[in-house]
Amino acid sequence: MKQGKKYAESLKSYDRSKQYETNEAIGLVLQNAKAKFDETIELHVRLGIDPRQADQQVRGVLVLPNGTGKTKRVLVIAKGERADAAQAAGADYVGAEEMIQKIQTENWFDFDAMITTPDMMGVVGRIGRLLGPKGLMPNPKSGTVTMDVAKAVAEVKAGKVEYRLDKTAIIHCPIGKKSFGPEKIAENFNALMEAIVKAKPAAAKGQYLKSVTLTSTMGPGVKVNYSKM
Repeated sequence: MKQGKKYAESLKSYDRSKQYETNEAIGLVLQNAKAKFDETIELHVRLGIDPRQADQQVRGVLVLPNGTGKTKRVLVIAKGERADAAQAAGADYVGAEEMIQKIQTENWFDFDAMITTPDMMGVVGRIGRLLGPKGLMPNPKSGTVTMDVAKAVAEVKAGKVEYRLDKTAIIHCPIGKKSFGPEKIAENFNALMEAIVKAKPAAAKGQYLKSVTLTSTMGPGVKVNYSKM
């Protein structure tokens, strides 16, 4: 794969085989985020567990101390008082069957998160095959199926992220923007790593953390020393 000039220059600025202390790694990532837009800073954690085993799943949600830097558009599927509460909490779109039909007939996906009440899951389930591949299907584990829709909307707007293991035993998660600066990025990094370490399954054997890498949208990855985590 042909590398861009800026990317190639960034690779020369550090040792790719070395594991850097957290603050130094963050500094390198920010230094090498050279795009003209405000790049997203991402955390990638490889775990020493088998994602095929039901008792070795790692999944959770966390409101980052400094948010993600992205304003998420929220759709709430609810009726009556719950719909009113969602509207008051700042949901971008609120509705019921008519919103489901809009998604079905117009292929409308102008939202980043869907929240619904348990009684509306039967309606939402009709379009599960459309929502699932896009990562938009509401789930009780991620706090997006709840009676307290106002709280759920507020958390998403505040910068709640969901971390989960993929098929290759890696967690990928955004932890902010370049414009946040090193201190805020470090706070978000530490909060997410603490959550991932605490989420270690009881059935997990051997080394839990295999690698921790920080990167920006257009920049190269920097390995982080995770021995103290």
